[in-house]
Amino acid sequence: MSAYVNQVKSYIERYQAEVGGDGLLDPHAVAEWAYQRGLHKPSIRTVVDAIASDISQFFREEFRTNEDGQRYRAKHAVRFRRGDKTMSLWADMDDDQAPRDHFVKSFSQRRQQIVGDCYQLKTDVDVYNGKNVAQQPIQVPLDFTLDVEELQLPLKGKKAA
Repeated sequence: MSAYVNQVKSYIERYQAEVGGDGLLDPHAVAEWAYQRGLHKPSIRTVVDAIASDISQFFREEFRTNEDGQRYRAKHAVRFRRGDKTMSLWADMDDDQAPRDHFVKSFSQRRQQIVGDCYQLKTDVDVYNGKNVAQQPIQVPLDFTLDVEELQLPLKGKKAA
């Protein structure tokens, strides 16, 4: 683990010991607590990263509706490494200058994120069920075909007003 990760881990453990609570952790409460005690001093890099994160969140939440009434995410990111840094570049689906290859990579990366999330969810459920064998196992289906079809139902045959 890096020194930074160890520092964060240390003040999270200290927060838990000092504040206690119900076993639930609010990252904002922990951050505020650590900041107020001088345990975490943001650098200019941290401030720039926070602003960039806000901008990325804005991009992620920008939706539009096409003439068929389909609500779509307007901007899409591709993550890549440059040296030791991971970066994201965003493109707008309605920008004719944005290269098709960017969207192919973006959609592929999003699909891989979903697969990774499903894999981790399955692992977490399996571990939970293994720790609680006296209870009925939690079942989490990972085939989303019917879910997606159901969400598409209201759109079929409707045009944007």
